[in-house]
Amino acid sequence: MSEDSKRLHPGKGSKKKGRIIDRGRQVKPEALQEVRELLGDKSRQRDLLIEHLHLIQDKFGHISAAHLAALAQEMVLPQAEVYEVATFYAHFDVIKEGETAPPAVTIRVCDSLSCQLRGADQLKEALEAKVDPAQVRVVNAPCMGRCDTAPVAEVGHRHVDNATVDSIVQVVEAKDFHAQIPESISYETYTAEGGFALLKDVKAGNRTYEELSTILSDSGLRGLGGAGFPTALKWKFVRQEEGPRLMAINGDEGEPGTFKDRFYLESDPFRFLEGMLIGAWAVEAEGVYIYLRDEYPAAREIVTKAIARIEAEGLVEPGFIHLRRGAGAYICGEESAMIESLEGKRGYPRQRPPYVAQVGLFNRPTLVNNVETVFWLRDIVEKGADWFSSHGANGRKGLRSYSVSGRVKNPGVKLAPAGTSMNELIENYCGGMEDGHTFKGYLPGGASGGILPASKGDLPLDFGTLEEYGCFIGSAAVVVLSDKDDMKDVALNLMKFFEDESCGQCTPCRSGTEKTVKLIEEGNWDLDLLADLSMVMGSASICGLGQAAANPVNSVINYFKDDVIARG
Repeated sequence: MSEDSKRLHPGKGSKKKGRIIDRGRQVKPEALQEVRELLGDKSRQRDLLIEHLHLIQDKFGHISAAHLAALAQEMVLPQAEVYEVATFYAHFDVIKEGETAPPAVTIRVCDSLSCQLRGADQLKEALEAKVDPAQVRVVNAPCMGRCDTAPVAEVGHRHVDNATVDSIVQVVEAKDFHAQIPESISYETYTAEGGFALLKDVKAGNRTYEELSTILSDSGLRGLGGAGFPTALKWKFVRQEEGPRLMAINGDEGEPGTFKDRFYLESDPFRFLEGMLIGAWAVEAEGVYIYLRDEYPAAREIVTKAIARIEAEGLVEPGFIHLRRGAGAYICGEESAMIESLEGKRGYPRQRPPYVAQVGLFNRPTLVNNVETVFWLRDIVEKGADWFSSHGANGRKGLRSYSVSGRVKNPGVKLAPAGTSMNELIENYCGGMEDGHTFKGYLPGGASGGILPASKGDLPLDFGTLEEYGCFIGSAAVVVLSDKDDMKDVALNLMKFFEDESCGQCTPCRSGTEKTVKLIEEGNWDLDLLADLSMVMGSASICGLGQAAANPVNSVINYFKDDVIARG
């Protein structure tokens, strides 16, 4: 028995013919040495498991069984637990013993709806015919949060926008797989325009919690990650719980069609950080954890540097902010699944109650806010509640960041009054429909928000305005569809996404999404059976993924009957 094994597993092993034999998979010394070199002096604490798996994946391009076993020993965790976490997340390529490691280069082609509309399927086929499969593999990947530049591919950590075969091959041949970092507002520019003055005021006691809470309440600011819960009320609920408390930022905007959080992080990171720290001050949090999706390597680098700068400027204590990487799991956009992932576990949604405001990260009361929510805090407090609430349209209040993609001339993040209609977004903010395309329908809130026809293009896009039509605004991920699009294909794309992204914890979602995909792949839709599946998923699933998964199919049946082939 090795010295490490004796230290970590005293008394284990079995005796056979006078020798002690370790049970289970043996740790290879060379793999253990490689893992130790990668981890260096980093902590081996349990919640860093996913971070350490990223180190191995980034270094070797995959995670071997030997490295899994070595990491388990180094972190004093069961190998089965490390394996189940590693295999849960799509961005970890776990290679079992005896399996062949993937090629050194992987091209991921986004297969989300916006990219499919722009020819992603044809792009992937052409790439597969172009590259040497022994050197380069081509795989599908879910939404990368760059829907305004569809189709999109990723080579290593480098994204290729408006991708073509030639532009992707050029990146492969150049062997430059690092993320391209866009310019963002500098610390000097941000502070010259009054940045961090509010944070300094609240820390100095010049502004009170009651004052800020009243301003936010009067402004009508709500959670902008999709749920729309009033921000001031969430502060109140967390504050009334006994400390110590924590804060978590949900930067895992995996909803197909959403990219607003990436836009704000990459362009104005210090405004985000100031708002986040004000929120942490409001609930007297002892630390903040930022959960940022792994598809955003540029944002991660920008935010990492921004955190280091404000630490150096004395605006926050080093170690107060923890930046963590997601690993390719849409379900972790659900707040309790995100909490589980932050703790280094599989992203399984928790049964509620208790809610995360009561028992959240590390069993502490936790304030969970979306990136865009805290991004607006400074402006609202400095300019006043009336400034924010005065920007509504069609009877609504506030501002919304609409992520618009699909069949429009000028896609992108469109900052517009809350309640702006789809017709107004297309004509006033997106330059109209793409040439040769006629407005047919739209997704107001990403894959889970349902689909509405062009005849309902004048509805105000905001919380509470679309539910009576079987849809919701969510994170305002707007995908515009035209007369060139077959709604059956749209529904199939969205349902395949839910099937792939179901965490598998509950049967209604796990089996319901799979069976729904099989049904709609058939030429004739069994409407009665689809309705039954929708009812079961909606009423019995643990979290919002399963509860909303049937929305695209229901919408197509309700509003696009001409596209549906009824049962014979």
